[in-house]
Amino acid sequence: MKDNKTGFLARAGLIAALYIALTFIFAPISFGEVQLRVAEALTVLPLFTPAAVPGLFIGCFLGNLLGGAVLPDVVFGSLATLIGAIFTRKLRFSRPWIATLPPVLANSLIVPFVLRYAYGVELPIPFMIASVCAGELLSCTGLGLILYYALNGRRKAVFGSAQE
Repeated sequence: MKDNKTGFLARAGLIAALYIALTFIFAPISFGEVQLRVAEALTVLPLFTPAAVPGLFIGCFLGNLLGGAVLPDVVFGSLATLIGAIFTRKLRFSRPWIATLPPVLANSLIVPFVLRYAYGVELPIPFMIASVCAGELLSCTGLGLILYYALNGRRKAVFGSAQE
């Protein structure tokens, strides 16, 4: 059965709210030159529901906006999460660890340039790529896989028929 619009919007809204909440609960490590954004573990959710794609984008957008990020960070950081979520959704039939890689790659390739040109961070770009990649691997792949395996057995109960 196809997911109805109300259910889709409710799921997307809940995912966005959870992303924002996790961003601010872990605010000291969610922002900055070197960061570990725990909320990025939620980037595994497109494996379960298409509502996670807009939910993650809106959550990241609002988390960055409300967290005081500069406009290029709000825009491009959120787009990196959107790109990652779209490709994670496309990889939903692959091995879970492979599906966690699109947000790692998108953020690793976009965020260092945001740090350089929007915030004026003078660290070498390759170092920032490595730093963002390490944080994203911990969040998206490490924490994300823990979340995936915790939810996978309860897929129907948590997400209903929204997984198609």
